[in-house]
Amino acid sequence: MEFAAPAPFDVIAIVLTMTAVFSWINERFLKLPNTVGILLMALLVSIGLLGVNALFPAISLDQSLETVVRAVDFQETLLTGMLAFLLFAGALHVDFSTLHSRKVVVAVMATFGVLISSGLIATAVWFVSAAIGTPIPFMWALVFGALISPTDPVAVLAALKAVAMPASLRADLSGESLFNDGVGVVLFSVTLAMASGGEQGLAALGDASSMLVVEALGGGLLGLAAGFLSFKAMEKVDNYSVEVIVSLATVTATYAFADHIHVSGPIAVVAAGLFLGNRGPQRAMSDLTQRYLFGFWTLIDEILNAVLFLLIGLEVLILRSEAQLLTLLPLAAIPIVLLARFIAVGLPILAMRPWQTFVRGTVATLTWGGLRGGISVALALSLPEIPEKATILAATYVVVLFTIIVQGLTLTRVVRRVVTPE
Repeated sequence: MEFAAPAPFDVIAIVLTMTAVFSWINERFLKLPNTVGILLMALLVSIGLLGVNALFPAISLDQSLETVVRAVDFQETLLTGMLAFLLFAGALHVDFSTLHSRKVVVAVMATFGVLISSGLIATAVWFVSAAIGTPIPFMWALVFGALISPTDPVAVLAALKAVAMPASLRADLSGESLFNDGVGVVLFSVTLAMASGGEQGLAALGDASSMLVVEALGGGLLGLAAGFLSFKAMEKVDNYSVEVIVSLATVTATYAFADHIHVSGPIAVVAAGLFLGNRGPQRAMSDLTQRYLFGFWTLIDEILNAVLFLLIGLEVLILRSEAQLLTLLPLAAIPIVLLARFIAVGLPILAMRPWQTFVRGTVATLTWGGLRGGISVALALSLPEIPEKATILAATYVVVLFTIIVQGLTLTRVVRRVVTPE
């Protein structure tokens, strides 16, 4: 049976209603972190509908919900819609003074850490895929390494809300997640062009360094300029509703302009959020404005996070027809990604120890706290229709689910066991 695509308002109504119902159930009964609880319930509903459809094919309940999920367009919704608001909201609450004191660690982890992890994952996936009889060419394995290596700021910041840890370690983990997306997206674009072959791939290889510098530094400078302009605008008025609107305009205009001038939009809105969140309360915001503006962005963060994790859980309805989620390679990707993360964290920290201070348990916490999320899924969905796409998509989804559910729920326990307070 064919199901007509629902109207946009109907899609919004269905998604928000499911989010509200799952949030209420989680708050009333499960008592899990809200995002994880919503993700688990969405996943169980998806699997349950698939089971009902297998037993009673005529009902087709899964297909009706799948039509709604496809209408959302996960990649477009996240990368060009929700991501800017989520990153700005996260950066707004980060303590810049602590982050600045850890700038070398964050910069090294967000660049060299991602590069090391990508290479290790690519090599392991290439070797394992050949050993089990489903070989993936090395360049496409490198594409997978590039899209799965960066930690997801949305997932990491959501998990950190419930975890107590030393300020320096929190800055390392949150700072890396906020800034490595720009590096990860550039690396993904470069490796994708290289895997596609031809002159485009060679040109991409030659331009990789300049792309990284231009996009990262350009995004940072644009974000600081946007944050400064918004700060000066807020400084001249004392009206919380106007200042909230200014902050909304800052996010949308900065992200859109970054795309037009080909610099990193994620890094730009992070820089703007850091500037406003730390300078604004000192000189540009009254106590009333601070209460409303920070409260507004906290709500935006909570609502969009809830919707995003719902959509991640429902994506299995789409992926089941395109990939075998429980085949050997996607399952093997979990230990591969974890081991690569451990090495990519451990080596830079070992090299920086002579002049940087780290609390005991830093490597273990950064390894286990390196959550992946919707950005990796969105990048995997953007791959061209190649034979390897189904396997890469399945491996990405399995790793994302494992990091959010297993690592996210146990991160507090790991920190308590391995970290020495400052």
